[in-house]
Amino acid sequence: MTEEYANLRGNVNLLGQLLGKSIGEHLGAEFLDKIEEIRQLSKSSRAGSKEDGETLISVLANLSDDELLPVARAFTHFLNLANIAEQFHGISRHCDSGVCSPDPMDELIAKLKDSEASEEKIQTVINELSMDMVLTAHPTEIARRTLIHKQTAINDCLSLLELSDISDKERDQLLNRLEQLITQGWHTNDIRKKRPTPVDEAKWGFAVIENSLWEAVPLYVRDLDAKLQNGLGMSLPTDASPIKFTSWMGGDRDGNPFVTATVTKEVLLSSRWVAVSLYLQDIKQLTEELSMGNCDQQLRDVVGEVDEPYRAILRKLRGELKETLTSLSAVLQGQKSDARDIIKHTEQLKAPLELCYNSLKACGMNSIANGLILDILRRVACFGINLVKLDIRQDGERHGDTLSELTRYLGVGDYNAWNEADKQAFLLQELNSKRPLIPASWKPTAEVQEVLDTCKVVAETDPEALGIYIISMARQASDVLAVQLILKEVGCPFRIPVAPLFETLDDLNNAKEVMERLFAVDWYRGYINGEQHVMIGYSDSAKDAGVMAANWSQYQAQEALVKLSEENDIQLVLFHGRGGTIGRGGAPAHQALLSQPPGSLKGGLRVTEQGEMIRFKFGLPKVAVQSLNLYTAAILEANLLPPPAPKQEWRDLMDQFSEQSCQEYRHFIREEEDFVPYFRSVTPELELGKLALGSRPAKRKPNGGVESLRAIPWIFAWSQNRLMLPAWLGAGTSLKTLLDEGKKELLQEMYRSWPFFHTRLEMFEMVFLKADEELTKFYEERLVPKELWPLGQRLRDNLVLTRETVLETIPDHKLLQEQPWIKESISLRNPYVDPLNMLQAELLSRSRNNGDEICPVIDQALMVTIAGIAAGLRNTG
Repeated sequence: MTEEYANLRGNVNLLGQLLGKSIGEHLGAEFLDKIEEIRQLSKSSRAGSKEDGETLISVLANLSDDELLPVARAFTHFLNLANIAEQFHGISRHCDSGVCSPDPMDELIAKLKDSEASEEKIQTVINELSMDMVLTAHPTEIARRTLIHKQTAINDCLSLLELSDISDKERDQLLNRLEQLITQGWHTNDIRKKRPTPVDEAKWGFAVIENSLWEAVPLYVRDLDAKLQNGLGMSLPTDASPIKFTSWMGGDRDGNPFVTATVTKEVLLSSRWVAVSLYLQDIKQLTEELSMGNCDQQLRDVVGEVDEPYRAILRKLRGELKETLTSLSAVLQGQKSDARDIIKHTEQLKAPLELCYNSLKACGMNSIANGLILDILRRVACFGINLVKLDIRQDGERHGDTLSELTRYLGVGDYNAWNEADKQAFLLQELNSKRPLIPASWKPTAEVQEVLDTCKVVAETDPEALGIYIISMARQASDVLAVQLILKEVGCPFRIPVAPLFETLDDLNNAKEVMERLFAVDWYRGYINGEQHVMIGYSDSAKDAGVMAANWSQYQAQEALVKLSEENDIQLVLFHGRGGTIGRGGAPAHQALLSQPPGSLKGGLRVTEQGEMIRFKFGLPKVAVQSLNLYTAAILEANLLPPPAPKQEWRDLMDQFSEQSCQEYRHFIREEEDFVPYFRSVTPELELGKLALGSRPAKRKPNGGVESLRAIPWIFAWSQNRLMLPAWLGAGTSLKTLLDEGKKELLQEMYRSWPFFHTRLEMFEMVFLKADEELTKFYEERLVPKELWPLGQRLRDNLVLTRETVLETIPDHKLLQEQPWIKESISLRNPYVDPLNMLQAELLSRSRNNGDEICPVIDQALMVTIAGIAAGLRNTG
């Protein structure tokens, strides 16, 4: 054991021992011995003992039905505890010894001092720093909120145990508390009984803000300001708001029939309710603190001759917040109330606080001004009065269907049947028209009425509460203009940014042409007022074309859009639809941002944070500060010290690599007739539908096949059986072809000098450590008809080839040599994930052998193994 990971392993062992004690007390010493036997066999098997590997298979296959669930739960609970220990390790006092990465802002400041960037340029980029983290409800958060709260409490105990001056009595109390929490978790149902509603999902998102980000944001801004002052002699503006949070929870209706206009309305109100409630607590505390009598003339003019001017203005604000909270509570509960909804706009909150802040500064009370009131002002700058802005997302087809139904009713033809030129002509004519298009007598179908009702909710909402309107599967300029026409027709009085989402390979390749057409329209140029949002889809493009082809198309699309926007003098905000896994475009944040094309972060960063990654990155205040620091350093570096544009020979090679990898990927996915039956039998894809992960169905179309399966369950299924296929398929043969053609030297130059290519190969490495062809073969032997086995062997051979060719390409390299922390994390978990994989294959076999017969014990144990493997691999979809 290396010294640098001793504390991490020590905490993992402590939590594991306490879990073992809880299990032993509940199920007895004999059962605990069996768990330990499985663990030791797994460890030995992972170390290379084939004999112990076979014994492990035998032990798991011979478990009685009564033992299945407790064994699955034991290993799943251990992995959750290991995750807690690892997350805590990143923010622990022991991290200062160099285990964790050096502070990214400190590293950047050192680089800037050695660079040619002028002070004026640095200050400008700092002032324009803009990050928008978009919290999404993608169905990958396995853990129940009940268990998440217990895990947070465990983290707090570990933090206190680190204190050097802790007494024996205090230590014993903390260990008792840890044991209580772990035992509570053991006796709590792991899996949700029913799917969360979209409102439940939104409340989960609000809870992350309330429990972590509310504290983290002012800490982060304070920390950033201090680093800039100490390192560069520069400051953030007082009203700086480098970070904002947006949400899709309750606004993303793409393929989710449960997100209705009514739900969106409720979520918007609930969001403001939470914000008002949090500000009310802050203002109560601030009122207690600001007891001073001295104030400047501006404040005096507002409050008059009173002894405690700050309290006078804050008490008035406190009363208005209380009344607003009462009013919102009544509306949400469907009750009547005389209370007025007073605080509706951020400025109503900001103005009195700024008055107090400026007065404190003017009267020489700087230490007070720079305390709690400054933290609250920074919360106001980040969260506003609505807590988060809400994005609206809808499938482009739904807008086309709406207009099609309307044009047929009006007798002017079928909008969907028109060509692109005719659609654009019609849309622009109506957008410029002064008369309404929708007649009062029209009675739309329920589906179309829902689209109209959603747009009416947008029209009736304060624009301050809204983010942008995203069109999924956008393919043409008409997709964007259609949304703007519908919004006009429902009476939307303001401009909401409408962002096309380009998410298949063809759509990415056509993105520039689509935006070119839009920018050529005078009406459109006037509407967007010099700013354009475009969303780049990572998951669906990877599912469509394979990860290599998708990554290269994403890169080229962004390059083309940056150039086009500069030529048209338009500020481009690229919105990255990344996920947590490699197959969905996920990568360590710092690396991922620095591997973007030069200029792509000029308009700021807008990026999705989905599912379990929200909790891993933002679930604890200190972890959230670290995550925001990483993003900040990467954006500033990308804009001040941009990566080099790729050489033409690099581009040519990537074109070849991309085209060949796409052909190979699509050959397997689309042309191999055995592929779909193999996929459905070797993974738990069909069984995933039983898991109450999120409010959204797994498929866009209920009766569709694999092609309609969402990218998330597609990736989730392949990660469960450890083949991790979406993250590498297509890369191996094409890379080998390049090596055979003598292009190794050029590939190595690209790896050394081009962040995009370097990051891509490093992501493969992480996948290879998590993938395990022997475990996949075990699934195959237990679950797949023999006639499909040859395809499985070809896929595993392809994985081996991909691993070998990537390692041959990277000079003098071992897997994840540059990131030992990730390697340590994976090796720590593998002996605990392996038994869950073997058990899952056994459970799938038993479940499928039962046919339509429902067996609650097997089903529950199966769901627990899915949750446990997801926890062990640290990414699901």
